Amino acid sequence: MKILKITIILILALCAGVIVFHQKIVSALVLPQYIDWAVATEAKGVKEGQVLNAAQLAIAKEIGIRHPEKVRLVYVDQVPFPHDNWLLRVVGEALGFIGEGIVNNAQVFGYSIYVRIGYELTTPKLAHELVHVLQIERSSLEAVVTQHFSDLAVYGYDDSPLEVEAYKANQDYKDR
Repeated sequence: MKILKITIILILALCAGVIVFHQKIVSALVLPQYIDWAVATEAKGVKEGQVLNAAQLAIAKEIGIRHPEKVRLVYVDQVPFPHDNWLLRVVGEALGFIGEGIVNNAQVFGYSIYVRIGYELTTPKLAHELVHVLQIERSSLEAVVTQHFSDLAVYGYDDSPLEVEAYKANQDYKDR
């Protein structure tokens, strides 16, 4: 009976610690692994992707991207996620990024914009993704990923500052 009480107390203490220090746990365990994977995903996309056409380059320049010639569109059956990493898969499922019924249509990794084949990348949608490229270019992929994870906890996905800025581009380019 005493061992059971001690075990329950330890489990409760562990749960309390996770709740109190979850941000530090995410920062220490999840972010470095995800950032390493994202950097590799960008590098692959830069090598394999298509350059922007003249109209797309013009939009990238309007948005303020310093090096629009580096941007690549990578068309894939499924937007990549590190499914083979158990921790990242669990976190991705918990945050609603992946899982049954969830389809990710486009995602930016640095200068690489991964687009699901069959997803119509209209001008407003491209502008949205290009704003994410700009956000990364203004700081770094690591800084944007770190901010995004933090913002998700505070604001949720739709109201996170990075998404709000990108959604504005959807509106700015809706008639083009």
